[in-house]
Amino acid sequence: MDGSSAISIETFQPAPDTQRAYRTALGSFGTGVTVITTTTDLGPCAITVNSFASVSLEPALVLWSVDKASDRCAAFAEARHSAIHVLERGQQDLAWRFARDGFDFAQTDWQPDGNGVPCLGGCLTRFDCETVAAHDGGDHIILVSKVTSVSARHGLPLLFVQGKFGSFSTS
Repeated sequence: MDGSSAISIETFQPAPDTQRAYRTALGSFGTGVTVITTTTDLGPCAITVNSFASVSLEPALVLWSVDKASDRCAAFAEARHSAIHVLERGQQDLAWRFARDGFDFAQTDWQPDGNGVPCLGGCLTRFDCETVAAHDGGDHIILVSKVTSVSARHGLPLLFVQGKFGSFSTS
């Protein structure tokens, strides 16, 4: 016997009354962790995101999504330029900071680029972007950006799975 009869599988339709179970199911897909930055009339703005993905190599396009209910949604939906920072293992504090407060750049290593976009120090990779499209995605807005420049170094990325930060070994 292969033991599969001992595995309990829950099947449900995504709906308001199964939202927690749906979020838990989505959490079984491990993702990288990014902090996306832009500049606003109020100063620098950031948001922690795990919905980042590559769209196209030619032209170089990426996407990510922002919750319409976020206090930062308008800032990113209206931004022409942004920077997507792939966090390195050990940068959980930075991820938590910008998940909670997108305007708290105190004690954060950053410099503005030529467009005024905050570029965070210590990240594994940074994609400098120009927004080319915004699409309705239910309770989110899906932003598509052209990558204009990439800065990258070797290291291990910060990962997020089942509601927890972690990493993996390459050995």
